[in-house]
Amino acid sequence: MPSPRRQARAVPRPPTRAPRTRLVGAGLLAAVLLAAGCTSDGDGSASDGPAAAGTGSAAPSAGGASEGALAGYYGQELDWGSCGESYQCAKLRVPVDYADPEGGDLELSVVRRPAGKKSERVGSLLVNPGGPGGSGIDYARSAENFSTTLLTRFDIVGFDPRGVGTSSPIDCLSDEQTDTFLAVDASPDDAREEAAYAEQSRLLGEGCEARSGEVLPHVGTVDAAKDMDVLRAVLGDETLTYLGKSYGTYLGAVYAEQFPDKVGRFVLDGALDPTLTDEALNLGQAKGFETALTAFVDDCLQQEECPLTGGRDAGLAQVRGLLDDIDREPLRSDDGREVTQPLAALGLATGLYSKDFWPYLEVAIADALDGDGTTLLTLTDAQTDRTEDGTYASNGNEVIYAVNCLDKPSDVTDLEAWRERAATAERAAPTFGALLGWSSLPCATWPARSDTGPHEIAAPGAAPILVVGTTRDPATPYEWAQGLAGQLESGRLLTFDGDGHTAYASGSRCVDEAVDAYLVEGTLPAEGARC
Repeated sequence: MPSPRRQARAVPRPPTRAPRTRLVGAGLLAAVLLAAGCTSDGDGSASDGPAAAGTGSAAPSAGGASEGALAGYYGQELDWGSCGESYQCAKLRVPVDYADPEGGDLELSVVRRPAGKKSERVGSLLVNPGGPGGSGIDYARSAENFSTTLLTRFDIVGFDPRGVGTSSPIDCLSDEQTDTFLAVDASPDDAREEAAYAEQSRLLGEGCEARSGEVLPHVGTVDAAKDMDVLRAVLGDETLTYLGKSYGTYLGAVYAEQFPDKVGRFVLDGALDPTLTDEALNLGQAKGFETALTAFVDDCLQQEECPLTGGRDAGLAQVRGLLDDIDREPLRSDDGREVTQPLAALGLATGLYSKDFWPYLEVAIADALDGDGTTLLTLTDAQTDRTEDGTYASNGNEVIYAVNCLDKPSDVTDLEAWRERAATAERAAPTFGALLGWSSLPCATWPARSDTGPHEIAAPGAAPILVVGTTRDPATPYEWAQGLAGQLESGRLLTFDGDGHTAYASGSRCVDEAVDAYLVEGTLPAEGARC
C-alpha cells in the first residue's frame, strides 16, 4: 500500500535511463578530431575542419594486425537500411581477435541520423554515452542529447560496442540471477556476508565464461577502440570526430593513444583519469558521490517539503542512518521485492546523477523514512534497466564487469585486503565508501585476463582534445578530468562549475556553445575557461 506521504505529494516523473554507477575499477574517455594536418594552433583559432566524407583510409595506422589482414574489414561497405523516422541502421563486421583476424567475426550494430542540412554538413560525429555497457544506438537516437547545431551539421553516428546491447552481446546471468546479484550485500559486515558476496562475484564470472567464453577476453576498451577505427574508415572519414561521455571518454582516449593521426575533433565529457588503479577509481568515485550527496542535502534543506531536518551534518547523518537501518531490515516495495541496502544505495546514487532528479530523490528518501522503498527501487530499476515484468532490457549489468575487469584487472584475492580497502574508502566517504570499496571484488576471480593496466595516456601527435569536467560530478570527479587533460599532450580542459554527471546537453548554454564551437568550427575554449 502506498505511503500517505507519497499520496500527498506531487511525485516528479522518474528518470527512464541513467548512466551506470557500478564502476568496477571503471574507465571513461572520449576524443576530438581535426583534419590531418589542419590542427588548431592551441590558441582557440579555427581549423579547416574535419576531412570530407569519402576520403577514408582503408587501413589502420596503429594498434592492429597487418594492413593486409585487416583490409577486408576496413574496405567493407555498410548496407544501410531505414530503421524509423530519419534513422538508418547497418551492421559492421569486425574480427573477434585483432591478433588473429581470420579467427572469426563479430557484428556490431550501427545507427546514423543524417545531417539536417546536407549543404552545411561537416561530416560524421561518432558518439558514446558511457557505461561501459551503455548503448550508443539508443544515445544517438535521442535527439535531446544533441544541440540543433550538431543535428544540422553532422551525421550523428552511434554504435553498440562489442559485447553490448545488439552487438554480439555477452550473456552471463539469467534475470533471476541478476536480481540476486544486485541485491546481495555488497558492503559485508561479517564473514557470512563476505562469503555470500564472494560467491555471487564468482558466479558472475563463471556465468560469463560459460555463456560467452569465446568473446569474453576481447570485449575490453582496446579492442572497442580498434572497432571505432574500422567504423571511421567505413564511414569514409579521414579522421574521426567523436563525442564521448563518462566511460566514453576512456574509450576516446584509448583510441587517441592507438590512432593519434586519425584523431580529429574529440570532446571527452565527464572524464576518467587512466592512470588510476581500480582501488583508486573506486575511492575517487565514492568521494564524488559524497560531494554530490552533500550538495543535494544542502539544496533539500532549503525546500519546504524536504524530509531531512537540521543542518548539513544532521541531514547527511539521517541519510546514512537510513542506509544503516535498511542494512539491518530491508524495506518493502509495492511489487513485493525487498529493498536491500545495495539496492537502496544504488537508487540514492542514481538520484544524484542529475540535479533534475533531485526532487524525485527527495520523495524517495521521504518514502523510505516511512518504511516504503518503492520509489528508491524505481530509481534503481532505471539504473539497471529492469522492466516491470522482471526482465532486464539490456546486458549492461554484466558488460560493466566484463569490460572493467579486463581494463583494470585485480589480483587481490584475500578478503582481509578487501576489508581494508572498504574501511579506507568509508573513512573518506562515509555514505558510499564501503559499497564502492568492495565493488571490484568480481574482478579478483574474473576468468578472462588482459595485459591492459593503469597508465598515462599522452597521445602524442593527436589533434587538440577537449576535456570537459564538472566540479561536483558524482561519478567522474572533477580531478579526473584535470588528470586526463594534463596527460594528453594536446588536452584542453573546460570546467563546468555545477552539479550532475557530465555537462554537455545538460542545461549549460555556456558548455553547449563551447563544445559546438569546437566540433563544428575547430575553435577551442581559452586556456582555463570555466562555465
